[in-house]
Amino acid sequence: MHVLHRKAYINGKWINKAQTFRVTNPYDGSLIAEVADCGRAETKYAIEAAHQAFESWSKKTAAERSQVLRKWYELQMTHMEELAHLLTLEQGKPLAEARGEIKYGASFVEWFAEEARRVYGDIIPPHAADKRVTVIKQPIGVVGAIIPWNFPNAMITRKVAPALAAGCTVVIKPSDLTPLSALALADLAEQAGFPPGVFNIITCKDPVEVGTELTSNPLVKKISFTGSTAVGKILLRQSADQVKKVSLELGGNAPFIVFEDADIEAAVAGCIASKFRNAGQTCVCTNRIFVHQSLQDEFLERLADQIVQLPVGNGLIEGTVIGPMINEAAVSKSRALLEDAKAKGAIVQVGGGEAEGLCFPPTLVHGVNRNMEIFSKEIFGPIAAVYSFQDEAEVIELANDTVFGLAAYFYGQDYARIWRVAEALEYGIVGINTGMISTAVAPFGGIKQSGFGREGSKYGMDDYLNIKYMCWGGVD
Repeated sequence: MHVLHRKAYINGKWINKAQTFRVTNPYDGSLIAEVADCGRAETKYAIEAAHQAFESWSKKTAAERSQVLRKWYELQMTHMEELAHLLTLEQGKPLAEARGEIKYGASFVEWFAEEARRVYGDIIPPHAADKRVTVIKQPIGVVGAIIPWNFPNAMITRKVAPALAAGCTVVIKPSDLTPLSALALADLAEQAGFPPGVFNIITCKDPVEVGTELTSNPLVKKISFTGSTAVGKILLRQSADQVKKVSLELGGNAPFIVFEDADIEAAVAGCIASKFRNAGQTCVCTNRIFVHQSLQDEFLERLADQIVQLPVGNGLIEGTVIGPMINEAAVSKSRALLEDAKAKGAIVQVGGGEAEGLCFPPTLVHGVNRNMEIFSKEIFGPIAAVYSFQDEAEVIELANDTVFGLAAYFYGQDYARIWRVAEALEYGIVGINTGMISTAVAPFGGIKQSGFGREGSKYGMDDYLNIKYMCWGGVD
């Protein structure tokens, strides 16, 4: 496979290490590659290379940076099948989803290739006759990007494309479970013409050493992290001593509300799309399904009919809809949440059986309540948990009863209620009559303990720019 690499990529060079770690296929445990296991020394080298490269990359015109990004986008689209196959191999998601991720990831590169030309400043009416006030925006510097395993391609492009467009340079630490997609993007970045040091990939088994260097090194001006809330808090604390700019996209506990006037067929389809994509391993995945009591029986019946038809298995086989979970710990977590719910009175309507390897059976459980762990914890697995509610005020209170605030969904037709509910939900993203919300043109991010900062859209450039105000005197 042309884009399969085993070495880290630092300062425009492929760096080998005697020490390696194994990357395996989660479906069958087979070895895909042994990858260079880097540490603090390599991370420091990458940061210094990125700092040096920043001097020239930040001074290139917006048009020059845009052209390189555009070439990177075109290469990703040209190599889509290779990238998708590699993604499925190391992450497990079905090929159809993997192709979707490659397109989605590339869309951020295309978008920010264009946004590079639109980093505008301001001229502000002055406060005195002899003064003039101007504002410019400048790239922040070296960016440390820490990437999760569930979207190993798109989470890189979503962070890195705006950084590079703004004139920043990047040091990327992918998950040790899915480093190969990151290295494939480095291959294409090299072909696209990014100068040495602008784009760096640090592969490692132990993230602590690398993460500590990224947060403690004064040359790194910004940390962007997607992952668990627990790890995000650690990175935030570590970055505080130097008051680094930080953006965090953390855990979620998304409600999915079905009001009594909802198009039930559309709601079921939206629920399937949101709940079971990537075997339920997405941060914006539906976690708690609230159905009005008048629709509950019909909704459960329709949802169950759809769930039993979802093909589970090897993601490399066309037609598979749900692939394996990422590892044994993920399977064990889903099993524990399901068993706790059952012990406290929940009823399993579909699924619930033993996992075959890492393939957890898609499961529907109802009669769930807030005293069960499944209410407050992020499931991150293919379990649909259905709750019943009676009125709008009750379901808003239930939906907001969480420390998380990333994504929420609801279905209904009443125009006034749509406005009320959308405004009342304490989430950074709200899907109204849709279960699919992610796009490069809209700001992605959460509130509360789901983090802060936005990725995508025109707002996605903001976290990689400093605003400088210039006061001009003696103009009269």
